[in-house]
Amino acid sequence: MTTKIKFGTDGWRAIIAEEYTTENVKRVAFATGEWVKRNFDKPRIVIGHDCRFAGELFMETAAKVFVSQGIEVKMARGFVSTPMVSLAAVQLSCSLGVVITASHNPPSYNGYKLKAHYGGPLTPDKVQEIEDIIPDACPLSTEEIDLNDHALVEIVDLETRYVEHVRANFDLDAIRNSGLKLVYDAMYGAGQNVLPRILPETQLLHCDYNPSFKGQAPEPIAKNLQELERYILDQGDIDCALATDGDADRIGLYNGKGQFIDSHHIILLLMHYLKKYKQLDGKVATAFSTTPRVGKLAAHYGLPFETVKIGFKYIAGIMVEEDVLIGGEESGGIAVKGHIPERDGIWMGLIIWEFMAKSGKTLDELISEVYELVGPFQFERNDLHITEALKQQIIADCQSNKFTRFGEYTVKELQTLDGFKYFLDDDRWVMIRPSGTEPVLRVYAEAPTIEEVRKILSETEKTIRS
Repeated sequence: MTTKIKFGTDGWRAIIAEEYTTENVKRVAFATGEWVKRNFDKPRIVIGHDCRFAGELFMETAAKVFVSQGIEVKMARGFVSTPMVSLAAVQLSCSLGVVITASHNPPSYNGYKLKAHYGGPLTPDKVQEIEDIIPDACPLSTEEIDLNDHALVEIVDLETRYVEHVRANFDLDAIRNSGLKLVYDAMYGAGQNVLPRILPETQLLHCDYNPSFKGQAPEPIAKNLQELERYILDQGDIDCALATDGDADRIGLYNGKGQFIDSHHIILLLMHYLKKYKQLDGKVATAFSTTPRVGKLAAHYGLPFETVKIGFKYIAGIMVEEDVLIGGEESGGIAVKGHIPERDGIWMGLIIWEFMAKSGKTLDELISEVYELVGPFQFERNDLHITEALKQQIIADCQSNKFTRFGEYTVKELQTLDGFKYFLDDDRWVMIRPSGTEPVLRVYAEAPTIEEVRKILSETEKTIRS
């Protein structure tokens, strides 16, 4: 029986050698090529892969299908990040970008992301058009194609293009001359070669090739970054540490005390810097799971604000159509004005480092500036690995408004734009949402202190499991 291929919130992902096979990649590539030919007079696709197992094999499999369809291909050699492919889609005037990556998923997964000509995620309606024409089998024979000697194929150096773009947009001398002690953890991902080229003095962790990611899902959240935390504490003189995920589009951040700084705080810091210090304007767009304090800071600065569904493609769609200062989501994907409408963990980290260098302030001092405007808060997310049956039962309970309190906390308001966000009061909320790519239920909470956040998460888990 033919596998039905479905694109999730950010591409198609599946377990390697189960559903993620060369035959299924050929099917998706064929539909991609057909769509590009229907929508562009002179179709051109840029393609690259990240550090995952067999990335080159799957990239070449897709590229052979494209050239069989008469499509010009710009192809990277060696692993690249998703932002590198997205940037190249713009710079090389491509109809589409394709990235062979499963982003932050566990090492057993690989995937296939689609990037539009404007350098950001292809919009959901266009992705659906491609999904709708995926054949049961690829009708093309590609075994005889030699990509190294093909008139439609050009090998491109996407990493150097990206490095040059960074150098043109940042005051790297200010960072170098600031005396800041900085660390970068690539999580064995595709960003591992970039920071050493941009800021050679940066201390590095997990910047070597390991397709299994040492068995760790390369998602830059606190529980996955314990080695980085220990390194900061052991060194004792680190000012800031940056981490990025498997394809380097998501950001994780630590202060000099070895404390994880979540994406809500990063979005607020970036908005504060771009508006107050750099005098930039534009709309603020954040995903449904992001702190309401972003809206509060936007109101303080007189910036228009919009909340969208979870999935960066929704933010990218607004960035293409409107003047957007910053767009971001809780999971570490953030984009800003002056770059492509794409998540980019390294780019966001460099903005924070430039902010620290130019202000002469520590990360904590800059966060205090933000707290003066929106109030102090803490956030945490629990991923509950439960059975599919229990996951479906909990979602059904949410849909039927079963939950009116979580322990001592009474629900004051429920919002359901994309998941179930229960507001407990002005400073506390908890949200329940199933993962779109894994058998996981995500539970998010915010409160004034981390102790209370964990209490809310605990009470919520007890309630929904009972």
